[in-house]
Amino acid sequence: MPKVTFYNLKKEKKQKLIEAAQGEFSAVPFYDVSIANIVKNAGIPRGSFYQYFEDKEDLYIFLLNGLAQKRRDEFAAILKRNNGEMFDSITEFYISVLKMPDMSGFTKNIFLNMTDKTELALAQVLEEGENGESFEQLKSLIDRSALNIQNENEFNHLLKILFAVTMRNWIGKFAKDLALEEAVAQYKIELELLKKGLAK
Repeated sequence: MPKVTFYNLKKEKKQKLIEAAQGEFSAVPFYDVSIANIVKNAGIPRGSFYQYFEDKEDLYIFLLNGLAQKRRDEFAAILKRNNGEMFDSITEFYISVLKMPDMSGFTKNIFLNMTDKTELALAQVLEEGENGESFEQLKSLIDRSALNIQNENEFNHLLKILFAVTMRNWIGKFAKDLALEEAVAQYKIELELLKKGLAK
């Protein structure tokens, strides 16, 4: 995570560094990201970068955490709008992530270069955040009366399954370069199978 010196930066300078980093991570895969390009576009000396972050992975995780928090808040808003209906909400959420025009390159590079740390950061969409909805708050927004679950443990596992299916479909969309309509159609098939159940 960022060092204290980063949080002490003026808002404008901090935002310029974030935008420069997002631009670089959107343009190329993680392993090709250049700190030199980031500091050049941010207008800061290279040495200053290491006063704010340990390395580019530290910066990357910071950006992922920020993205996950935004998506977590968005998912909460979708649930509220849909009166807690889980399957409609997660479908809308799946599509909304694919339609992020301002972050499309960044999002694509995340999913095409997935690592354990990347997945952990993105999984925070269902975990506690600094300012966003927590996992428990998100759970409280879901209408459980429409779900075939017996207890809290089953509910937690259902959410893990849905999130895993959603994550895999995001990755598949970018890995196979699917059109949005095709990606959504495939995702809906899998959700329908889960809704119906897999055993006769």
